[in-house]
Amino acid sequence: MNNSLLLEVKNLQVYFPIYGGVIQKKIAEVKAVDGVSFSLHRGETLGIVGESGCGKTTVGRAIINVLRHVSPDVHLGGEVLFHDKNGEIHNLLHLNTKSMIPFRSKIQMIFQDPYSSLNSRLSVKQIVSEPLEIHNSGMSAAEINDKVLWLLEKVGLQPEYSSRFPHEFSGGQRQRIGIARALATNPELIICDEPVSALDVSVQAQVINLMEDLRDEFGISYLFIAHDLSVVHHISKRIGVMYLGNMVEVGEADDVYFNPKHPYSKALLSSVPNPDPKQKGKKRIVLSGDIPNPLNKPSGCSFRTRCPIAQESCSISIPELTAKENQLVACPLV
Repeated sequence: MNNSLLLEVKNLQVYFPIYGGVIQKKIAEVKAVDGVSFSLHRGETLGIVGESGCGKTTVGRAIINVLRHVSPDVHLGGEVLFHDKNGEIHNLLHLNTKSMIPFRSKIQMIFQDPYSSLNSRLSVKQIVSEPLEIHNSGMSAAEINDKVLWLLEKVGLQPEYSSRFPHEFSGGQRQRIGIARALATNPELIICDEPVSALDVSVQAQVINLMEDLRDEFGISYLFIAHDLSVVHHISKRIGVMYLGNMVEVGEADDVYFNPKHPYSKALLSSVPNPDPKQKGKKRIVLSGDIPNPLNKPSGCSFRTRCPIAQESCSISIPELTAKENQLVACPLV
C-alpha cells in the first residue's frame, strides 16, 4: 500500500438550519457533524461506524460536496483536503459546482439502496458509460462500449447484460452495476455509503470480497460507512467510531474491534451477535436512556448522559481525540 496521504478531514462541521414561524425565521440548527477529523491514505480502507443518525453519511456527502444541493443554507465548516498525485492540496469543502467537476472523476460514491440509486429508464450500458461521457474522457463510442463490457466483467456480470435495465436484476447484481459505474472514471477514492446493508447476508459477502479484490487490483481507497461492525472490521484497515456528530475513537481495525477503549465503542461492540455457543453467557453492555436530540445536544461530551463513567467535568468541554495506547480516544477518563 502507498502510504501517501489522499484525504484529510479537519474539524468538519455540518449544521442544518431549522426554520419556523410565519416568516420562516431560523429558530435552531441540527449539528449533524460537529468537529470530525480523520485522514485516509492511498490504497487504504477506513471504516466509519455508528448508530443511525450519528452523522456518518453526512460526512461522506460533505466530502463529495453535494450538501448545498440538498440544503442551500447548510453551514459547512472546517476543511476537506484532497491530496493530488501531483502533490497539490485542494480544499473541496467550499468549491462551487463548476470548480468541483475535475474532482468528481477522482472521487466516486456507491450508494446504500441499489434499487433507487440506478436510473430505471437507462440501460446498464447507459448507466455505466454516463460518467465517461460527462467527464469528457476523449474516448470514441466504440472505446466506451469496450470499457463498459470490461467493467461489467470486472464486477462479475455477463457482457450481454449491458442492454438490460435495472428492474431485470437482483439487489446484489444492481449493486455490482453501481460499483462498475463508480469504477468507470478510474477514481482514487470511493465513498461507500452502507453499500451492503440492503442485501442478503450471502450476497453481502460476495460484494465485500469483490470490493476487496478491486481495491487490491486498482489501488483504490475506500471510505466505508456502515453500521454492521463485523462487515467494517472485515474490509477496513482502520475504524472510526462516531456518536451524535463526533468521532469518539479511531484506530487499527483489530484494536478497535477486539479492544475498544471508549465507553460507547465498548457498548457498540458488545451488541454484535456472537455465533459461538461458548460465548452465549457473555454479558452485554446496555446503555441507559435514549440518544439525545441533535437539536439539543448535551454540553461537553455528547455521550455523557448515557456514559457509565461520566463525571461532572465531562459537561464542560467536548473532549478531543488523544492517543491512548494504539487508539485515538475522545475521553480523558479512559
